[in-house]
Amino acid sequence: MVCDKCEKKLSKVIVPDKWKEGASNTTEGGGRKINENKLLSKKKRWTPYGNTKCTICKQQVHQDGKYCHTCAYSKGVCAMCGKQVLDTKLYKQSNV
Repeated sequence: MVCDKCEKKLSKVIVPDKWKEGASNTTEGGGRKINENKLLSKKKRWTPYGNTKCTICKQQVHQDGKYCHTCAYSKGVCAMCGKQVLDTKLYKQSNV
């Protein structure tokens, strides 16, 4: 649950590289070298979850937010900025 202002900040979906245009699985154009040691040439990989955590339940959060999806919905707040989005006063929610 994200507010309208933070909806523009959402990151894009991961799309595979175009064939032979900087793809990591080709030997042309700076891709994979032949007979290279993969342990020595390891790059820093992109992690989709990063290292941000929910302020309530300490679960890992994607998209650089303050709250995870379940905590944001139960509180009725935006997951990224914490702004009140939904009135959950009359909802029957369990604490499970």
